[in-house]
Amino acid sequence: MKIISATHRPCTQPMRDADWKFARASVSRLEGHVLVLTDDEGHQGLGYVHAVPAISTHGAGAASALDLLAPMLVGRGLEETGAIAEMVDAMLAFHPSVKAAVDMAMHDLLARRLGVGVHVLLGGRQRDSIALSRVVPIKPPAAMAALAQALVAQGYAQLKLKLSGDTDSDVARVAAVRQAVGGQVRLTLDPNQSYDAKQMMRAYARMERHDIALIEQPVPAADWAGLALLTRSLPVDIEADESAQTLDDVFRLVCERTVDVINLKITKLGGMRRFMQAVHLCEAGQVGCRMGAAFGPALLQAMGLQAASAIHRLPLACELAEHLQLADDPFTALAIEGGRMPLPHQPGCGVEYAN
Repeated sequence: MKIISATHRPCTQPMRDADWKFARASVSRLEGHVLVLTDDEGHQGLGYVHAVPAISTHGAGAASALDLLAPMLVGRGLEETGAIAEMVDAMLAFHPSVKAAVDMAMHDLLARRLGVGVHVLLGGRQRDSIALSRVVPIKPPAAMAALAQALVAQGYAQLKLKLSGDTDSDVARVAAVRQAVGGQVRLTLDPNQSYDAKQMMRAYARMERHDIALIEQPVPAADWAGLALLTRSLPVDIEADESAQTLDDVFRLVCERTVDVINLKITKLGGMRRFMQAVHLCEAGQVGCRMGAAFGPALLQAMGLQAASAIHRLPLACELAEHLQLADDPFTALAIEGGRMPLPHQPGCGVEYAN
């Protein structure tokens, strides 16, 4: 069971909404890459590098890192996934999204060879489908309300509203969306680090009437004291995202009970293996976790679906449908039924190149 080839190809996708915006940047296109591993029986495993400069890396940096790592994978055995992950960590500093692509491709290749879904390698599925949350980007309140209403009409029961850090504008956005979607839809907020703790407290006092389920990373990533203050002070779940960049971060957040929930991403933590380690830390410390949004093609979302299905407790919906924001997806489609994504039954991650 050996890898005989490791190649990569670009995966450039424009956003369907060229004005898609969050607090830290506007995103008009993604310049990701797909790693393709082939074994000695002709099976292929796929992994995706998430390349958004404001979040992970840029396209040229991803390609350069893959050029470094790919030759080191050839000749390695499929039973060595753990050893390969440690080798990749030792050979390349940072670049977690590139390391994630290697780990995804290894898991996908091994699962296809064994004839099982990737979730089997992660401990087995806990559920057959995942409830989905959709992201509403920063726009004027009326535009956000219209988009939110359209998403709810498609069957989604949870929405995440991107906020800007301007309190008056953000309060108006939340109010407009709540009025548009009614009281049954769960709303979460994501200021993407654009508030400080006291400002968030004042803003929440004005938003609370709109029944907010969770606030994701309201303060800068380094402001752990601010996160802890909000967690202790506000009657709403506070979630870490940018503060949870590494497994060490997750360990500390759980041990110090800094937040109520941690937003986990395969691309952020460096792969499936690290992702599940983070899940187990959260479960041991009674801290909630969920699969957050990571823009990329159906391949990336399929990997997220496999991992999310292996989580024992998922109190909130996961963000696995944001590939629908992108055009020119080269992979086969993932089913979405009534705001849920069913787990595919075929071996591997569940998607293939479409042609």
